[in-house]
Amino acid sequence: MKFETSKYSKLLEYKKIEFPYGTFYTTKHFVISELNEGIHVDYNLVSDLISAFSEEIKKGLRIGYIANRINSYSFEPQLWLDFNNEYDFLVASAVVSYNDFSYLNSSLEKHFFKKSLKRCHSLDEAIEWMMTLDEFQKTIKRNR
Repeated sequence: MKFETSKYSKLLEYKKIEFPYGTFYTTKHFVISELNEGIHVDYNLVSDLISAFSEEIKKGLRIGYIANRINSYSFEPQLWLDFNNEYDFLVASAVVSYNDFSYLNSSLEKHFFKKSLKRCHSLDEAIEWMMTLDEFQKTIKRNR
């Protein structure tokens, strides 16, 4: 399920950002990616993304990341190690898999990501989990 057709697109404030390789939705606490079919996620692509969000990163942003894998694409799991060594703004990550192969790949990625990485079978599951993280509960309670 795409984010824009989910119930959360009506419940959460978000900004949609389109890149040649996919679409990203930024909310107050997390980013959701929906990458295009057949792309290869490598260091150059990740560097491009980091550049696009560099101002927020410089401000000490602490967010979660949800990979909504509605399309099939390849990902270098070692990128999680490189990313962990260079940046520290991700609180946790969730990977939404819609088939067994994608789920197995996310299991491999889990070994490379030093923080919490949850494998999910639906976008709802990923968003609900992300919203229960302690780091975000503190700010959600303050905003009530």
